[in-house]
Amino acid sequence: MSERTPIDFWFDPLCPWAWMASRWVLEVRELRPVEPRWHIMSLFVLNEDKDISSDYRAFLKDAMAPVRVVQAATEKYGEEVAGDLYTEIGLRIHNQGRLKPPPGKEEGFDPAAALREVLADALRAAGLDPGLAAAADSTEYDAAVRRSHEEGISLVGQEVGTPVIAVDGTAFFGPVVSPTPRGEAAARLWDGVLLVARTDGFFELKRSRTRDPIFD
Repeated sequence: MSERTPIDFWFDPLCPWAWMASRWVLEVRELRPVEPRWHIMSLFVLNEDKDISSDYRAFLKDAMAPVRVVQAATEKYGEEVAGDLYTEIGLRIHNQGRLKPPPGKEEGFDPAAALREVLADALRAAGLDPGLAAAADSTEYDAAVRRSHEEGISLVGQEVGTPVIAVDGTAFFGPVVSPTPRGEAAARLWDGVLLVARTDGFFELKRSRTRDPIFD
């Protein structure tokens, strides 16, 4: 097998667009000689000094919890566990919708408690110590989270968000895509990303989003 090209991928587990892009990267890995390397960034850190809506501010109130847990896991087991743990967290948050109340049970639903249950379940499913879920409420890992976030965001600038991908020394925000391309469609998108990444002076292609994330 030829040497695989590293794809550095920065994510916040709460971001649905990062989740879609991460599933695309895993599709690409099956069809092209690439290897993802997973890093955390933080929507909370990204937006802490920005003028955002009160609803989004409320959404971000507990946003440090998942990245703290991922950081705790990588410090205990090594960076190689980040991808599998991200998958287990993302499946529960995005595909299973476990941070939203079941129909008819909105009253008394506690999103923070649901998030902590998701994190403990995800750790178990990834074969990791579920006790690491306690990191969600600890500031012990915040400095490391901020370092990882800064490493990614410094490559693309403060005006963008998650995901950030870097390949061959070039980094981009995105791709923002819904639904996740599968099979050869995923591979062709990667070929295009690689093409622009290797084009000197290329910076941006963009249009307004007209659909929400479609999870499958």
